[in-house]
Amino acid sequence: MRGSLWQLGQSITRRLAQADKNVVARRHFASEAELKKTVLYDFHVANGGKMVPFAGWSMPIQYKDSIMDSTVNCRQNGGLFDVSHMCGLSLKGKDCASFLEKLVIADVAGLAPGTGTLTVFTNEKGGAIDDSVITKVKDDHIYLVVNAGCRDKDLAHIEEHMKAFKAKGGDVSWHIHDERSLLALQGPLAAPVLQHLTKDDLSKLYFGEFRILDINGATCYLTRTGYTGEDGFEISVPSENAVDLAKAILEKSEGKVRLTGLGARDSLRLEAGLCLYGNDMEQHITPVEAGLTWAIGKRRRAEGGFLGAEVILKQLADGPSIRRVGFISTGPPPRSHSEIQDEKGDNTGEITSGGFSPCLKKNIAMGYVKSGLHKAGTKAKILVREKAYDGVVTKMPFVPTKYYKPSS
Repeated sequence: MRGSLWQLGQSITRRLAQADKNVVARRHFASEAELKKTVLYDFHVANGGKMVPFAGWSMPIQYKDSIMDSTVNCRQNGGLFDVSHMCGLSLKGKDCASFLEKLVIADVAGLAPGTGTLTVFTNEKGGAIDDSVITKVKDDHIYLVVNAGCRDKDLAHIEEHMKAFKAKGGDVSWHIHDERSLLALQGPLAAPVLQHLTKDDLSKLYFGEFRILDINGATCYLTRTGYTGEDGFEISVPSENAVDLAKAILEKSEGKVRLTGLGARDSLRLEAGLCLYGNDMEQHITPVEAGLTWAIGKRRRAEGGFLGAEVILKQLADGPSIRRVGFISTGPPPRSHSEIQDEKGDNTGEITSGGFSPCLKKNIAMGYVKSGLHKAGTKAKILVREKAYDGVVTKMPFVPTKYYKPSS
């Protein structure tokens, strides 16, 4: 078991370091001293957080418990994540929805106020610039969160198009929420614990919905969403209230909700079959290839109107040449860039994320294969350190999701 835990920790550390390497290179961080720190940095260190560089920030990869134990505890009880390195921003103005629809695949105009969706920012070739959760707060206010490692390119991309849009008379402005921190509370105890800290009835807030409400004495943006496959929330809180809120959540859970780091966050999202930008989605991968066709609004499929729409709509009509799939495999856990072969030994694709599942106690992975070889049950060989091991295409998520949705 110790070997497995060590192997898992090393795997995740390597994967995060590799993902970070490109980001660091782009952003020219010269030294550890230049890493940004969230307002919870000292709180993490005081609670045994092992800090590592990630997307230009010093973030906890784990705490005193192992990554495996932390992953299982999140599914059984709950986990509290500091995700303040991610970038929240608001678009405002009567034309904010039509502006955003030029950049993303979602039917933004069709969202009801107080609801949101996962979407993808696309480039002219239909590739993914980033994925994001967007929420229509009101018709003239959209709140979205983009990935930390994509912040600079995303903001430059949005700003460039916003200037052109406004030059033609469009009414849109933005605010980047650097004054707020972001906490993710995930797991079966998320709702009952958070309910202790607000007077609003959380049982009436469903997956994908958004509210602005008082939590622990602070005005928070609350979205019922997450990156684990579990029920839970992302809480945007004024930075001066973030440490107090984290302490209150842990206290109200009576020790069952634990501080949880990037290591468990990665294994949880992999078990849930969710993409990690920079690994499973990049600028040459389209939403159709990534298995996110469901995120393309029905009206958008008919009308297009977003960057790269011609490429994406053609893939919807004809089918993509490659597809993202899940794998269960034998032998050592597959790694990013592990080669996928058919049973004859011919190359059919590449692994983008892989590891040992703490909850399933087996190897899981996702990657891209040629269309026609993507159906569940298709056998494959996966190369790990130049040796081939048996794999089989498996439906995702690997661990069933538990999103809180209306029963009827």
